[in-house]
Amino acid sequence: MIVAAKVILFLLWVNGLPPLANMIWGERFNRPVDGGRLWFDGRPILGSHKTIRGLLISILGGAAVSPILGLSWRVTAIAAFLAMAGDMLTSFIKRRLDTPSGKDRFGLDQFFESAFPLLFLNSFLRLSPGNIIVILLFFTFLAYRGSHFWHYIIYRPPLENYPRVIRSTVRLREWRACHQPLARWHSLLNLTSFLSNRMLVASFFRLTGIYEQGLQNTLAVQVKETSFTFPALPRAFDRFRILLLTDLHLDGLEGLTERIIDQVRDLEVDLCLIGGDIRMETYGPMSPCLRELRRLLPYIRSRHGILGVLGNHDCIEMTPDFEEAGVIMLINDSWSIERGGERLWVVGVDDPHYYKMDDAERAFRHVPVDAFKIFLAHSPEAYKSAESFSPYLYLCGHTHGGQIRLPGGKAIFTNSRVPRFTSEGKWYYQEMKGYTCRGAGSSGVPLRFNCPGEISLITLHRKTI
Repeated sequence: MIVAAKVILFLLWVNGLPPLANMIWGERFNRPVDGGRLWFDGRPILGSHKTIRGLLISILGGAAVSPILGLSWRVTAIAAFLAMAGDMLTSFIKRRLDTPSGKDRFGLDQFFESAFPLLFLNSFLRLSPGNIIVILLFFTFLAYRGSHFWHYIIYRPPLENYPRVIRSTVRLREWRACHQPLARWHSLLNLTSFLSNRMLVASFFRLTGIYEQGLQNTLAVQVKETSFTFPALPRAFDRFRILLLTDLHLDGLEGLTERIIDQVRDLEVDLCLIGGDIRMETYGPMSPCLRELRRLLPYIRSRHGILGVLGNHDCIEMTPDFEEAGVIMLINDSWSIERGGERLWVVGVDDPHYYKMDDAERAFRHVPVDAFKIFLAHSPEAYKSAESFSPYLYLCGHTHGGQIRLPGGKAIFTNSRVPRFTSEGKWYYQEMKGYTCRGAGSSGVPLRFNCPGEISLITLHRKTI
């Protein structure tokens, strides 16, 4: 039975590595095994969840634990490959059964990914029929329960009745980020952020003598105009102007609010969207940024009001203050704008980056399928879930465009677990157009280099066919 237990642990290990890699790296290095191709029946061959990264990490992980089974690394690497081959066969079958990618089917999901490597390993371990049955049964049960665990960890489905519940217990991570009685311990509870930003990054630029230049760069916020053309845009919304303000971090640098006011006070727009991250820190008091926000909002001249979403620096307790100040908050919710007898819908989700409480399905629940839809999120990390509901435009921020770039304009970090094509400016995914704003403020340290802050002025045009 000891050998059987070791085999069960081995199978759980090699099958658990791909979702673990997904949790760590997100969309990075995440190319589908089938290349996104379709089978003869018009369905995906395997689906987007079966990736080359997952295959390689499982094989390497299988080779690494060869001493547990007392076999050579080549044997356990082959066994890991067979586990992935069984997993891919299962995916192929599930696509033919019209099972959505990522959806569990008890028994089918576990059989091939355990049977293939088990039959191979048995030629070396000489297991009894009883042990083989025990391994299959135990693995099936544990893997099924484990898949639910991984799904919760990776996707963190929002709790029931979440969108309008205003308390920290709903987003458990906020207990650390926003719980005011913890004020004196904020630096210790956020030690990694404190050391990397305050000690390393800030100290480096002070020593190089360009810290003050970085501060001045942060205050040099620019209005950047861009436009999108859509044949499906309702005629009444032709030349509709949207002011996108995101990553304001208003309490992070003295003079920033005044600079933003100077830039927006003479703009007349049809709609203002706020993409989250009003506060500078991910912890600490909320009142300073709220005071700055109340100073800014009266200078925004928007015919159809101001809509906003929460970012990873925002506490959900801020929502009543945002709405009292005049921002209609879309927390996995939608809002329609009527003009000339026609409608445009704005759909907003909660933060998809840190709290991972975005729920596109819930946000779109009241939106007509054939409506013209704009999707608003704090970061680009919800782009795949959004695209499945066919919005025409995805607007976001969070990346700051890199904030600190190399002289050639190359971003060092984007703090986003999605492909870099979504990190700044215009981008496209399938039929959906997207725009990622560099943000008006700065995060971590109040410095910008080769990447000026941005206030986005977006004009929608109707293309006549």
